[in-house]
Amino acid sequence: MAWVLLVIAGLLETAWAVGLKYTEGLTRVWPTVFVAATMIGSMWLLAIATRTLPIGTSYAVWVGIGVVGTTIVGFVALDESFSLVRSLCLLGLVASIVGLKLTASE
Repeated sequence: MAWVLLVIAGLLETAWAVGLKYTEGLTRVWPTVFVAATMIGSMWLLAIATRTLPIGTSYAVWVGIGVVGTTIVGFVALDESFSLVRSLCLLGLVASIVGLKLTASE
């Protein structure tokens, strides 16, 4: 269950990071409310997951999911530059996240 919560926390991290793009420096109310709510939810789920998972593993996986998710959204929806090197780096992050999951003691 902790791993499921951690993945959801990582997806919420992706949501708030992408949401920042739409706040215009936290000057637009509703996008800012969305960012704050998803940020709080993400941190809360991370905190719950760390009750049973190691903090180093939890934090690395949480950040990794956020980085990979945000970068993919940037590629797909925000017209950010895509290259073979960038995609290989993302694959390296995904491999690291999977490796942490496979070697973590719960």
